[in-house]
Amino acid sequence: MVCVDDFEEFSRKHLSKATWEFFSGGAAECQTVSENRNAFKRLRLRPRFLRDVSHRDLSTTLLGERVEFPIGVSPTGLKDIAWPQGDIYVAKVAAEMGACMAVSTFSNSSAEDIMAASPHGLKWFQMYFMPNKVFTQRLIQKVERAGYKALVVTVDLPIVGKRYSDIRNKFQLPSHVTVPNLLALKDGSEQDGRNYGMGGSPQDPSFSWKDIDWLSSITNLPIILKGILTAEDAGIALDHPGVKGILVSNHGGRQLDGVPATIEALPEIVGAAGDKLEVYLDGGVRTGTDALKALALGARAVFLGRPVIWGLTFSGEEGVRQVMKILRDELDLAMALSGLYNKCITSV
Repeated sequence: MVCVDDFEEFSRKHLSKATWEFFSGGAAECQTVSENRNAFKRLRLRPRFLRDVSHRDLSTTLLGERVEFPIGVSPTGLKDIAWPQGDIYVAKVAAEMGACMAVSTFSNSSAEDIMAASPHGLKWFQMYFMPNKVFTQRLIQKVERAGYKALVVTVDLPIVGKRYSDIRNKFQLPSHVTVPNLLALKDGSEQDGRNYGMGGSPQDPSFSWKDIDWLSSITNLPIILKGILTAEDAGIALDHPGVKGILVSNHGGRQLDGVPATIEALPEIVGAAGDKLEVYLDGGVRTGTDALKALALGARAVFLGRPVIWGLTFSGEEGVRQVMKILRDELDLAMALSGLYNKCITSV
């Protein structure tokens, strides 16, 4: 296994059709899924030579917390479909390698169990704004107690996008797969997540900026908005003091088809955020040069979704470790060949 695409090809051959298409597919015609990758290929690097790159430093900080390299794990749900206890194994690898992991509400292990498996790793918790505020507040308190360092609030899912392949396949979770972060807090009025992706949305469709302020009022954790794609929304985020970062994301192309690739949206959001908010990116990152391009355009770090699933499918914990090492080493190589000795990059 030489590159991330090798793991993807293995997964395509070994997962069931419905499972493969659940993870790899997107909304409608999957234009955005394709563009997330193709947009990176249209960018060119401008290397500088005759610079001392004998000692390179990939480390950085995310909201003041040190990580060893600027590639983290996106909040991808339902990993157990690819490999049992997938979230636990991913968390262990991320902690071992000094990378940040954003844990999904739709993880198949509880927030507490994931933290307990790797207590020293930097972890954020991804969440939705549930229709029941009591439910939402209890979930936040739960992850605060567990030791998570930030809330990644998904903003691009007022309702679930139309995903043709899941509808055709009548995709459903296997009976043995559960969503503990929802089950543990279930009060009789909340769904358990089993119909997510088939029209069941965890989010309150009335979710708006005033609710961001409410979230800020009940927690001291910094808030990262996941799903912002325009400078206009990034500018509005500046008026909400609890927001400390933006994760530029289009939900892996799984929500509104036809939106910009994340790497295309990145520059305007970086420009709007200035030095007031940290900006990160996910979507389409498959190589070290992809990561370098995002860093060059102003992202503080990039995050991986599907590549982690492909690693799990290949060989569980070891597969994830291989994927993360490949991308870390490719980024290190790309930096050296571009004349860079640290990640403080300012232009492509």
